[in-house]
Amino acid sequence: MSGPSTGDVPNSMGSVEGVSEVAVRVFIAVLVLAGLGLQYKFWFSDVGFFRIRSLDQEVVKQSHLLDRLEERNRILTAEVRAQKHGLDAVEARARSDLGMVKAGETFYLVNAEHR
Repeated sequence: MSGPSTGDVPNSMGSVEGVSEVAVRVFIAVLVLAGLGLQYKFWFSDVGFFRIRSLDQEVVKQSHLLDRLEERNRILTAEVRAQKHGLDAVEARARSDLGMVKAGETFYLVNAEHR
């Protein structure tokens, strides 16, 4: 048998031949830093976990706002249609908003505080 192979035999300093202990520690440190960098990007970047959660909450808020605005638009659309197709709606609007009174009517204003 020939002597020990040069690939795996530890030398007198405890490290494997060809790879120093410092190089192994540097390699491990680089791997740890790369892992931490990737974790930071996952949690805190503009496409990270916390940003996605805040965007999801914003989507929910905007969805609720959209629902309210759609309901308001339905009401306004119905009101516009009623105004286009009937004089009764125009008269009711004029009476309530403008305080208009028909000929021969007497207008009474009742103060709600003194009832």
